[in-house]
Amino acid sequence: MKKALFIDRDGTIIWEPPVTEQVDSLEQLQFMPGVIGALSHIANSEFELVIASNQDGLGTPANPLDRFNLIHNKMLDTLKGEGVTFAAQLIDEHYPQDGSPNRKPGTGMFTGYMNGEYDLASCYVIGDRLTDVQLAHNLGAKAILYTADAARIEELSNAPFADACVLVTDSWAKIAEFVRSSERRVTVVRETRETSIGVTIDLDGKGASSVDTGLKFLDHMLDQIVHHAGVSLTLKASGDLCVDEHHTMEDIAIVLGEAVLKALGDKRGIARYGFVLPMDESRAMVLIDFGGRIDFDWSVTFTREYVGDVPTEMFKHFFKSLGAAMCCNLHIEAKGENNHHIAEGIFKAFARALRMAVKREPFSYELPSSKGVL
Repeated sequence: MKKALFIDRDGTIIWEPPVTEQVDSLEQLQFMPGVIGALSHIANSEFELVIASNQDGLGTPANPLDRFNLIHNKMLDTLKGEGVTFAAQLIDEHYPQDGSPNRKPGTGMFTGYMNGEYDLASCYVIGDRLTDVQLAHNLGAKAILYTADAARIEELSNAPFADACVLVTDSWAKIAEFVRSSERRVTVVRETRETSIGVTIDLDGKGASSVDTGLKFLDHMLDQIVHHAGVSLTLKASGDLCVDEHHTMEDIAIVLGEAVLKALGDKRGIARYGFVLPMDESRAMVLIDFGGRIDFDWSVTFTREYVGDVPTEMFKHFFKSLGAAMCCNLHIEAKGENNHHIAEGIFKAFARALRMAVKREPFSYELPSSKGVL
């Protein structure tokens, strides 16, 4: 599904005169601090950029269209020179007393985004007024309030729509960081007759982690991904362990893999490849490639039927299901004397390979492929 950032204009992108609340000349046109660099950073993300602005009386003598266009087009041309373009511009010309459903915080201008094509819960409204937060609430989106006004912040805390606001700041750099990091945080849920699995993963490692699969040794192994991949992971699973471990481990792998793949988004800027590490007397090698093709190779021999409460035969199936769900090449080789060390070495090596492969270079938006597509 598509995602969008609905960005207010006056007071958010450009300076808003405190008395008239209207930019009347090119001489008054000033960009808010850091906004051009921040929007340039965001423009290469998976979010469409959309201007959403109330312009009181646009087209009337009080706010002539030719004057507005002169200023507005200068703003757009300046941003375009830094790689910032807008997929749409939603501008309402009504006064508050007109009662128009198109005027923010009304959603009349946003019907094209409410037809199921957009994941509104993952979209943001960015603006300097409480009406922008209210708009986000009305859309089922999230809001970022751009302000340092203590009175406005206090007013928000008492507003019935305050829960829509996820960030209050007067720093465009913080807005850009927040929006870009949110791309790589996803939740995937899978319900079957055999299992119930919920996974939330943040590839940039923000947030708390907890793992509960019903299998203590698997919990211990998945904790290695948290610690060694630098991700945050919340995983809750319940399954028909009264039958055996197969369905639970398989579905955990599928959901975890789907979550990683979804969190990678368009994969721009990632390292793509990834680790060999020793684990006492054992050694594990994990090769990974998020190139979009699926291949699995397993060269591991266990000498025990179980490690803890997990059957060793399930580790191969777990990683095969995980690699298929991540749509990647995944090759695993390990050897050693202690079966616990072999298993733990594999999970640690996988975690390190994952960490290397999903790492995103700041301000890098190239696809790591000579084909131009992954």
